[in-house]
Amino acid sequence: VPIVPGETLRIQPSLDPSRRYCREWTLAFLQDLSEAYYKEFHQQIQVNSAVRTVLVQKKLRRHNRNAAPEKGETASSHLAGLTVDLQRRGMTKPQVKWMEEYLRPLKEMGLVEPEEERRQWCFHIMVAGAYDEWRANRMLAEQQDVNRTLSEITMVGLQVSGPTQ
Repeated sequence: VPIVPGETLRIQPSLDPSRRYCREWTLAFLQDLSEAYYKEFHQQIQVNSAVRTVLVQKKLRRHNRNAAPEKGETASSHLAGLTVDLQRRGMTKPQVKWMEEYLRPLKEMGLVEPEEERRQWCFHIMVAGAYDEWRANRMLAEQQDVNRTLSEITMVGLQVSGPTQ
């Protein structure tokens, strides 16, 4: 699916438009992360890399020794649209710490596999397909909490006004 820039998310201008794609669940993760980051810092998150072709991955390996192979068991997860690289350069220490803390519980649940690349100054984040289901369950639970709160407020209002005699 296409990654579309907006109020909370921008894309590195030099990223080829044909490479501004990822899996649906990766996009859902990007939306959640960028909204939370924007809410905290009033700044956009920048996508530096997303889906890659085999040819792009092969070329990248020539000058980036961190780059995974373009084939085999250890092939880059960028090839499948599972992974995005988010710009780390320019982030303050509190922003980097916030990112690490945001990603930690998701990593512990097996929903993301983040790597902080020091040479490329980016967060390389692979998103698991299970993120969609986890997100749907979280949203459902949040909606149930809202409904419960509204119900409690309504009940309190009814009890306060009570029947008139």
